[in-house]
Amino acid sequence: MPPRRKKAGDVPSDQWVLIAPDSLKDDAEKPSDKTLFAKLRSPLSDKGAMFLFISCGQQVCEVKVFQEEYRSWFIGQTVQEDGRLLYATPVDPLFLVLYYLMKADKEQGKFQPVEQIVVDEEFPACTLLLQCTPVAQSLHHVTEEKEIGSKKFYKYSKKKTLAWLKKKVDQTVKVLKDSDVCVGGTTQSVSFIRVKQESDIHEEDYVRYAHGLVSEYISGELRDELSTYLNLPDVSSLTPEPPTKKRKLSDKPVEAEEDYTKYNSNDKGKKTNSKMTAAQKSLAKVDKSGMKNISSFFSPKSKATK
Repeated sequence: MPPRRKKAGDVPSDQWVLIAPDSLKDDAEKPSDKTLFAKLRSPLSDKGAMFLFISCGQQVCEVKVFQEEYRSWFIGQTVQEDGRLLYATPVDPLFLVLYYLMKADKEQGKFQPVEQIVVDEEFPACTLLLQCTPVAQSLHHVTEEKEIGSKKFYKYSKKKTLAWLKKKVDQTVKVLKDSDVCVGGTTQSVSFIRVKQESDIHEEDYVRYAHGLVSEYISGELRDELSTYLNLPDVSSLTPEPPTKKRKLSDKPVEAEEDYTKYNSNDKGKKTNSKMTAAQKSLAKVDKSGMKNISSFFSPKSKATK
């Protein structure tokens, strides 16, 4: 039976194609309120981004979308018009809390309960971060703590945060090496990977590349502080490599840079190749008297004159 196509006026179904960690498998088979999507503030762009909370915040994933203009999915016996591909990648929720810790430190600079720090009128779902087990277990990595009675108070610590981020960079470097990811000395963004020989790759190349990956989840200010903490040289001071002659990749058709038809012309007056192959030399020695050119068999016969 062919898939049923949606007709005009049909109510779009709330379903998507999502690639997610195996930990979501149980909730996918039996939906519950333990797993939900929430829009939170991105520490890098300071704008809203979608995140997925799995098992009441035991794991938090960043949700990104791959979308093309003309794409749909065949799901069962139906055609899903929304052809987007969503994929959820795990992220440490402490990165998302750092934004609020730094903001509170700049504005007030004092110890506060974390419930008073992680507050956002534009993105009220940020309070879900406080329910995440990884956050409760890791706050001491980026804050100074004080305990009065049974109540804990926190204050952002730049020193601790940079040390914690350095550990993240070191862990990322290890994964890059174990995964044989090629990085280069001029790599400045996660969007560009230069394939080089192993002898050309230095430890600093891995550190810089890992720094770029970690910087996707921190503010620009903290990114610069981390770069200084890692003793990474200023990229602008590096000697640029000579430009290559490779054509820039594009989704547009490649246009010819010269007229290639000139190689197909048989203009008289042009020099021909003076070298002959052995077969051509043998053919030249053959007696061609009495032979007709092959084109003569296809030319029209002349009419006989009276």
